[in-house]
Amino acid sequence: MRRLLEVCVEDVHGIAAAVQGGADRIELCAALDVGGLTPSPSLIHAAAAAPIPVHLLVRPRAGDFVYDAGERRLVEEDIRAAADAGLAGVVIGANARDRTLDVDCLVRWLEVARERTLSVTLHRAFDLTPDPLAALEQAVSLGFDRILTSGGAPRSADAVEMLTRLVAAARDRITVLVGSGVSPATLPALLATGAREVHASCRLARAGAADTTLRRFGFVAETSYATDRATVARLAAMLRDEAA
Repeated sequence: MRRLLEVCVEDVHGIAAAVQGGADRIELCAALDVGGLTPSPSLIHAAAAAPIPVHLLVRPRAGDFVYDAGERRLVEEDIRAAADAGLAGVVIGANARDRTLDVDCLVRWLEVARERTLSVTLHRAFDLTPDPLAALEQAVSLGFDRILTSGGAPRSADAVEMLTRLVAAARDRITVLVGSGVSPATLPALLATGAREVHASCRLARAGAADTTLRRFGFVAETSYATDRATVARLAAMLRDEAA
């Protein structure tokens, strides 16, 4: 059974590292330090030239996933922008105030995505839901292609039991894409859940991030990261070996 590697990236160097390292798919983001936000139109167009499928993370701001009418319209426009740019899919999610899935909101966004034949992933708003197995059934009913999840824990390695239950419940109806803390060290245990797809940032601390002048001016974080081609390649090789 073939296993797939999705790499989340936030700049053109990350796109190149993911492609050269052998990733099967890219999730295109900005601001990965806050879980990812919708990137700029210029980066979206640059990613469209990649030789592997690119899915756009559509998240208009940091924080929770409870959106007002204005924010919902922004998401609709970004879904259309992903299709217009030629991307393969979008990654979306929304919660009601009780942290269940906001079904009404998701139905509308899915309509927009399906009109443009985009693949659709439910992002980690799923991990905030009070009953992940019930949320999985809702995602199936809504027509999502996959769920990006860490099993309801901040790190997927801490939720192997729940991930195993989710994969078993999903069967062939929806794909469980395991993410958050996926690395060469954690991958074997995560694949033991039965998951067929994994999602990783493959980031390492960026050389030169300690530049004191840039930090003093606020132009760089205390630690910044870059997608590491070697880590992508190692994960891709491990997945190929697992499938052999």
